[in-house]
Amino acid sequence: MSLGEPVSSDHQLARLLQIGVVLEEVVEARAARHAEELVGDGNTTVRQFLKEASAESAEHRRHLEGLIEDLDAETVPFEDIKILVEAKYEADADFDDVLYDQLCNEETAYKFYDDLIDAIKRSDTTYSIGRDRLLTVLGEIREAEAEGVEDVTRLMSETSETEEPS
Repeated sequence: MSLGEPVSSDHQLARLLQIGVVLEEVVEARAARHAEELVGDGNTTVRQFLKEASAESAEHRRHLEGLIEDLDAETVPFEDIKILVEAKYEADADFDDVLYDQLCNEETAYKFYDDLIDAIKRSDTTYSIGRDRLLTVLGEIREAEAEGVEDVTRLMSETSETEEPS
């Protein structure tokens, strides 16, 4: 299954949307974990940004799960993914490392949704859920991810400007 090819069935669409759910779960869990690690570090701006990013990913996940439910498929429970993320990904709590990790997550999500939308648009398949609704939901999520990339980039710039030279 590749995003280089048109999405040709409900089954394939459900699997791709499930990948989106897992992607959002990973972003949600990692952002929340980084926010927790930064408690007491004094940079409330970065911590607040990460909390908002986690909440946004949870919202994206719920929208995707709604689409998947309409396709009569199931998703991987968030708690299963959260445990895997905590076991596998241990990033430093340094602001630059945390923000770089978040930037990579936002860029990955944006690219995934951009490619998925393109693959759906190239398909002439009629899905069991409305194409307009599908593309609207995915487009809104893609736009939020693009804004997230911009926000992280701006935040990285601001935090590097406020650091004192060594």
